[in-house]
This record gives sequence, structure tokens and C-alpha cells, in this order.
Amino acid sequence: MAVGAEQGRLGENGRSNAPSRDAGSSPCSSLKMFLGALSFAYFSKSLSGSYMKSTITQLERRFDIPSYLIGVIDGSFEVGNLLVIAFVSYFGAKLHRPKIIAIGCLLMSIGTFIIALPHFIIGRYEFETSVRWEINSTDSPAPCPKTSAAIVAQGSILPGVPNTKCEGESNMSMWIYVLLGNVLRGIGETPVQPLGISYIDDFASQENAALYVGCVQTISVVGPVFGYLLGSMCAKIYVDIGFVNMESISIGPSDSRWVGAWWLGYLIAGVLTLLSAVPFWFLPRSLPIGQRGAARCTPEQTSFIKDSPLLEDKYPADEPTGFLEMARDFIPTLRILLGNPIYLIYLCVTVIQLNSLIGMVTYKPKYIEQHFGQSASKANFLMGVVNIPAVALGMFSGGLCMKKLKLSLMGAAKFAFSTSLIGYFLSLFFFAMSCENAKVAGVTVPYEGMDMLLSDKPSAFTACNSDCVCSANDWDPVCGEDGITYVSPCLAGCTRSDGSGSNTVFAQCSCVGSAGNLTARTGQCLDREDCDRVFPYFLALSVITSFIISLGGTPGYMLLIRCIEPQLKSLALGFHALATRTLAGIPAPIYFGAIIDTTCLKWGQKRCGGIGACRIYNTAAYRTAYLGLTLSLRSASFLVCIPGFLLLRQQVRREQRNAVRGALAKGGAEMEALGKDETADREAALVPEAAVVPEAASVREPVVRDTEGSQPTAEHHHSRDRETRL
Repeated sequence: MAVGAEQGRLGENGRSNAPSRDAGSSPCSSLKMFLGALSFAYFSKSLSGSYMKSTITQLERRFDIPSYLIGVIDGSFEVGNLLVIAFVSYFGAKLHRPKIIAIGCLLMSIGTFIIALPHFIIGRYEFETSVRWEINSTDSPAPCPKTSAAIVAQGSILPGVPNTKCEGESNMSMWIYVLLGNVLRGIGETPVQPLGISYIDDFASQENAALYVGCVQTISVVGPVFGYLLGSMCAKIYVDIGFVNMESISIGPSDSRWVGAWWLGYLIAGVLTLLSAVPFWFLPRSLPIGQRGAARCTPEQTSFIKDSPLLEDKYPADEPTGFLEMARDFIPTLRILLGNPIYLIYLCVTVIQLNSLIGMVTYKPKYIEQHFGQSASKANFLMGVVNIPAVALGMFSGGLCMKKLKLSLMGAAKFAFSTSLIGYFLSLFFFAMSCENAKVAGVTVPYEGMDMLLSDKPSAFTACNSDCVCSANDWDPVCGEDGITYVSPCLAGCTRSDGSGSNTVFAQCSCVGSAGNLTARTGQCLDREDCDRVFPYFLALSVITSFIISLGGTPGYMLLIRCIEPQLKSLALGFHALATRTLAGIPAPIYFGAIIDTTCLKWGQKRCGGIGACRIYNTAAYRTAYLGLTLSLRSASFLVCIPGFLLLRQQVRREQRNAVRGALAKGGAEMEALGKDETADREAALVPEAAVVPEAASVREPVVRDTEGSQPTAEHHHSRDRETRL
């Protein structure tokens, strides 16, 4: 009865128990169902996040925006996350957690669909070309239209010059929808991790909780692999597939104007995220408490399960706490946390290193495209198949090494620092893996074909194309027979074209070759043998450095947990997440993109005026800016580590001294207690003899007292004993 009453009271406190559930509902199956649903949600959100990274160049070209605006779009996810993370973390734990997660997945799905929305309202994609502006009839226009000098002198509008009347229309940028959709994705993603992990930790057994969390984290690593592979597949498909005749498209996936079916991947990711929300609607608010401990306890233990230390750790007291009281406690606690110099230095180090990491990962596919001349599809494929698995293996191996080596606090710090330092030195070799600038006449080389970068402002006009009315704003590259790329057929001096689409051949090009009568074909020249030789070494070194740097991820995270007091752990982890998102996740893509924009040599032109996406970069400057900024940030983090190591060593030594003193004090107390126990044992051994004999004597005779009226002396007892024996 007592057990039943206690179980009834347990149910009244808001914790469900076995009798309160249907007989056909298994708590174990419910927990496994939640685990499967959470794993699928992790997979969906990580897939859509990595797919966003893979579509950076596609979005740049489709909306004609520079890299820094792409950084703003990418960082908007963190903005949405920060808007609600405090409310979700506090109030979500008090509500129906599975349904809150379901609402989050639904919001993520809606946000993903909003990102794809501009494709269906912006119209067809029309890439810039010097010929397209003139196509008004069935006649094939000449690439190099002739005109008199008088007409040009009168300031007539040249072909290809954008009409300024629609300048206002161009300001209504469709990329705003992508930004808002990504913010909504960030809002929806917020409850998945904190509420999902806490639900598992609350209702899974001690030995299974870590395993379940590990499974979920593993799935979150698998998601980016499929995200980049999805990006690779969609980048091969033309953006308006099914609505245009592909034979009329004169560009291919390697062209800087090519835009893949970026919207298709967002539709797929949105559907997956929407499906991941369904199971959470059918999961209970809580699971039986017996699933954690009561099932393994005796009835006597079960009756006291409410007061179990296990539950004290998992379930806080239900006593209501006022907001003002929480605020009064929060500020002093935060002051204590930030007063920990080791935690503060660790926070600075991770913020600096995450700036380097986030900026590098965000623009790495673009670096592969621009520097090594690879297509967006191949760059995304390599990120998904090569880099991401290396990172996952490194994180797992780091945790395994920490377990096998049984690293202490100082050992974990040294391990994380060593792996990061080794990866840093290996990354310096990336500077040696360079490619020459693409040979573009009037941009990187003069028209004579000499391999040199123009020191002054490049000019696309020269004597060989002076008779043509050309626009310097167009980017319709053709590859001449001399191996040099020309900005457009008009600027190449071509007077005739044969064929259509990607098979178009331009003839009688006055600027191609020394004779000036060679032909040119559509697209840039892709013969860059130096890049083809270096690229495999770049991939191999990239895998090795990713693996080595990831080795220190797990020990570094454990250092964060161990360097603070246990009661401050939750606040420390939350403040760490807040700081890294605010100071690294949001600004890093923006200023990385802005610095990369400074290396652009040729900007695209919007149809309605204004600068669009960059078409070609200065390869050497791009490499210096991208790698230099990445490694400079890591160098700064190493400098901050020096005082951190000194303070950590002092703390470890202080704790060791305190431990020795505590052991000595405990040992002295134990010796003193042992001495007392031995004395008590000796006294206890004498008590029976001293107690039994007087009792026997008192039965036979009255006690004879001494002259002072005290208790019988020893002589009296010995005399009585002799008489008794006689």
C-alpha cells in the first residue's frame, strides 16, 4: 500500500508512471521512437544547413550580389537562432517538449520553402551575353557590329549598355526572401538540440543516455555529407530545366555565369524537414520514471525514489521562482563565471578559432572553384565525400584518444593545442599550392598575350577591336585559338559566328593571334595544367589538416566542461554558445566575403544597372586574402593560449596541493578515528568482565563499601572472587 501510495504521489508531481499509461504502450518503444525522430530531425537540419553552404556561388550569380551579401544571408541563420534561444531553453523545458520540437521542424520547413520561393516569382534566368541584347529577328547578328566614329562620338547608347530606367526596379532584390527564409530556419532549429538532448537524458537509463546522444550526434555529421552531395547534383542541372531548350544554352557548369537548380535542393530539404516533424506530434510529454531507475529497485527503494539522488540531478525542484529572484541570482552568477580567467581565455580562443573555421568552411567550395577552375558541382562533391568524413573521423578519434590516454585537464589542453598547432603548420603549405591567373585579354594579360598582370586599370579596348561597338560591361567569354580568353566575341574582334548554343564558333577574330584571323569558341579557356597538377595535392593536404585539427575538438570541449565549477556548467555552456554564435557565426561570413570581394577583377553587370556578381578573381590575391585571413586568426588564438596555459598550470598545481592537504588531513582524521576505535574496543572488551562479576556478587552478599562510602575497591572484589571459588 505504501508503495502504491508513493507511486500515486509520484504521478501527481507531473512525472508519468507505468500505471498511468495504456497497457499496450511500451515506454521503451516510445523512447526509441523519439530517438529515431530526433535523429531524422538532426539529419534534416544538418542537410539543409550544409546545402545552404553549397549554394553560395549559385545564389551569387542568380541574384547578382557580391560575396559579402552572401555572408549576410548565411549569418542570418544564427540571428534567427539567437532571437528565441533564451525563451525556448527556459520555457520549452516546462512545456510539451516533443511538440515544441515538432513546431520547430515545421518552421524550418516553411523557412526552407521560402528560400526557394524567388525562383518561382523572379522569372527566367537570363545570363549576360554580348549577342543576346541584339537578338530581335531570325537573322544571326554579327558579334562585332560596325559603326561610324561620328555615331560613337555623339554618345549613342552602345549595345549591351543597361537601361537606367529600370534602376529602381533592380533595387527590389529577391534575395531578401532567401534572407528571411534563413532567419525562419534559424528560429525553427532552436528547440531541436536543447530540448531533444534533455528529453533523452531525462528518460533514458544512465548507461544508454550517452549512447543515444552519440547516435544523434553521429547522424548530425552524416547530414552534411548528403547536403553537399545534393548540392553537387543540383549544381549540374540548369536553373530553368524543363522550361528552356537546353540546346540554346551556350554555357556549361564550368562557366562563371552558370546557375544550377539551386531551388530544387531546398524543396527536397523542406520536404524532409516537414516529414521529420510528424512523429513528434504523437510522442508523450514524459515517459515513466520507472524506466530510469524504479524498475531496477526493490519495493522499499521504489517508495523512496522521489528522494533519490538520481532524480535530484535530472529533475529540479518544482518550487516556483519569480523573475526578479532569477534576475538577482543570474547577474552574480554570471559575474562569478566571467571572473574565472581560464574560462574567459578559453572563450576568447574558441571565438577567434571559430571565426577562422566558419569563414574557411563557408567559402572553401568557392575557393576550389575560383582558384583551381573546378565546377561548383565538383567542389561540392569533394566537400561532401572528402572533407566532411575526415572531420567526423577526427572528432571520433579525438574522443577515443582521450579515453585511452586518460588525459587530465592539462593533458586535454596540451592535446588540443598540439593538434591545432600541427594543423596550422601544415596549412602553411597551401600557400605553395598556387595557380596562375587565367589569361584574360584586357583583364589579366594585354592583348599581345604577354603573361603579366596589368599594373594600371585594365582596358578591354585596343586597336584590333576599335572598329567594333562593344560594351566593356558584358561578360560573354570566348576562348581563342591562341589559348587566351577574351571578355566577349565583340572585344575579340570576331565578325562572323557559326552554329548555335554551346557549339557556336566565332570566325575572323581580329584580336586572336598575331595574324588576327583565328577563330574562337564559347566559354573560357580551361587549359590550366599547373592547377591540374597541384589540385590532387591540395585535396590530400586538406584531408590531413581537417583530420588533425578535428582531433582536438573533443578534448577541447571537455576542457570547457572541466575548467568550471559543476554548478556553473549549464550557464557556461549556454554563454559559450551565445558568444560563439554572436561573435563568430554572424560576422565571419560577412567580413570574409567583403575581403574576398576586394580581389575581384571583373564584375558582372545587372540587366537593370548596377554591379552584380564577380566573374573573375585575381588568383594570387584571392589566395592571399582567403588563406592569410584564416591563418592570421588562428595565429592570434595561439597567442591568447599562452596566458591560458600559465593560468591553467597554476590552477592544476593549486588543486594538487589542496588534494594533498586534504588527503593528509583526511589521513590524520582517519588515524585519530582509528585510535579512538581501538580504545573503544579495548574498553568494550573489559566491560563484560567488569559488569558480570559484580552482578553475581550482588546476588550473594551486600556490597561492602569503603570508609569513604565509595564503590567496592579492587581488593574487595578479589577477596569475593576467592571466596566464591572456594
